[in-house]
Amino acid sequence: MSRNSFRMMFCLLLCLAVALPVLAQGKKGGGKKGADPITGTWTGDWGPSPGDRNTVSVDMKMDGKAVTGTVHSVNFQRPDVDLKNGTYDPATKVFHAEADVAGRRGGPGIHYVIDGKLDNGALSGSWNHDQVKGDFKLTKKE
Repeated sequence: MSRNSFRMMFCLLLCLAVALPVLAQGKKGGGKKGADPITGTWTGDWGPSPGDRNTVSVDMKMDGKAVTGTVHSVNFQRPDVDLKNGTYDPATKVFHAEADVAGRRGGPGIHYVIDGKLDNGALSGSWNHDQVKGDFKLTKKE
């Protein structure tokens, strides 16, 4: 084998050694190129206390830092609730959203403020409206 052939073979092997791990990394996560940590279906619960919980499924979509979504009640028959003014900051992993729910029996509507943080695949935090406060925890379905 000539010296030039040896150099060419060495360069080819070196390129493959670098390229294969990079290509394999791109395949992880089902090839979801550009996937964000928020878009998808989340399940979990929320409530004012450990003994008073509401199971929910939340469909969310992130566009830039803006987040939209719909909360579906699982264990109680309640109308779906749309999230509005939703944001997610990837640098701080902080989530914020608001939601308006019609009042019971024609009463005044309720405005929820929801703040959380994404940590180890779970989105958790607090919510409040008027004088009522509680917490929530959601995990993303894979």
